[in-house]
Amino acid sequence: MPAAGPASAAADAMLKALRGGGRILACGNGGSATDAQHFAGELVGRFERERKAMAAIALTADTSILTALANDYDYRLVFARQVEALGRPGDVVLGISTSGGSANVLAAFESAKAGGLTTVAMTGRDGGAVGRAADIHINVATPSTARAQKCTAPCCTRSAR
Repeated sequence: MPAAGPASAAADAMLKALRGGGRILACGNGGSATDAQHFAGELVGRFERERKAMAAIALTADTSILTALANDYDYRLVFARQVEALGRPGDVVLGISTSGGSANVLAAFESAKAGGLTTVAMTGRDGGAVGRAADIHINVATPSTARAQKCTAPCCTRSAR
């Protein structure tokens, strides 16, 4: 499938969720956590023009929840428990993983599928387990973490071209 295929499918899935009263739950680790927060911020705020706010939550942003879940359960479950608590059928979970191997993003996808949510992965390398687990997979097939981060940053891809 051409690169525009999965990107277009992801946009369609997110628009369907938002138009149906759903929301986007975004997650990732390190730089991908920052990208998830930036993406949610642009949806709730605005991006390039004034418009109605869109429902999005960065599962990476609440340090109290993250540290409690990591301490009381396991770091692998920090996003999965939030998806279980906050996600509803029809919502979309966006998981960003430049390695494709983030166990906590994979666990979030498992929780999402159990709850009837759609999963979208943005990955680097070969996409790994995260890409294989996603309903929609946008892959930047490069071994370079820096290049993958430049291309998988959801709000930066337009300006990165």
